[in-house]
Amino acid sequence: MNNKFEPVIKWSGSKRLQAYEIKSYFPEFNMYFEPFIGGGSMLYTIDNEGVAGDICEPLIGLWNIIKNNPQELIEYYEREWNRLQDEGHEVYYDIRTRFNKDFDPKDLLFLSRTCVNGLIRFNQDGEFNNSFHHSRKGINPKRLEKIINIWSSRIQNKEFIHGDYRETTATAKEGDFVYLDPPYFNTKGRYFGKIDYDEFIQFLYDLKSRNIKYALSYDGIRGEENFIVDIPEDLYERHILIESGNSSFKKVMDKSKEKVLESLYLSW
Repeated sequence: MNNKFEPVIKWSGSKRLQAYEIKSYFPEFNMYFEPFIGGGSMLYTIDNEGVAGDICEPLIGLWNIIKNNPQELIEYYEREWNRLQDEGHEVYYDIRTRFNKDFDPKDLLFLSRTCVNGLIRFNQDGEFNNSFHHSRKGINPKRLEKIINIWSSRIQNKEFIHGDYRETTATAKEGDFVYLDPPYFNTKGRYFGKIDYDEFIQFLYDLKSRNIKYALSYDGIRGEENFIVDIPEDLYERHILIESGNSSFKKVMDKSKEKVLESLYLSW
């Protein structure tokens, strides 16, 4: 398979550029579990049957539409994209208002493909709050159609669950594998929801007690700043730093470039 692929939905913290490098560290396993699905970049690389989850309900709704009814999504996006070209940026804000009222998964896809730099942002009430990208038209519907159909074919053997990381991995057992890409400890406020560090660490101990192998992507180094979090050493066998390009958030907010190295903890 070609190691380059395009995202179907852009999501903060995407692992698309590092996906196959990260996968190269994975062991052999039976079922795959990914409880922080986001943009699904790691999921794209996995052939095994699997379970993916997230606490963002419209995101899980979107993944189920991509899997089960891609044509509905394709037709929706083309219709609203054409409306945007004909009527202007007010269409974007109408759809954003609609999404923040009804949380329609299809609206989430549209917003992710037409907002500033594709940066998904939610406020504390779970409302989408990024602005329209005036200098871009949004991805062309014909191009997006191809992407949606490719992704739909890749995820037919995956189940998508609306729930937290504990619910998503409840049925995991020895021989299965869990990949974890939670909201990073030092990037609060830009992701949907948050997790408690102590509860998450206890969850890792629970996976260990069940003899379930896992990989954890987490804070690393950005520029001259070290954001590596104190993960108990008995929870991992290896700590690897993966090159992740430059910080897109810093580029947008400060017009600066900072090289990013992200942590990858392997439990075996």
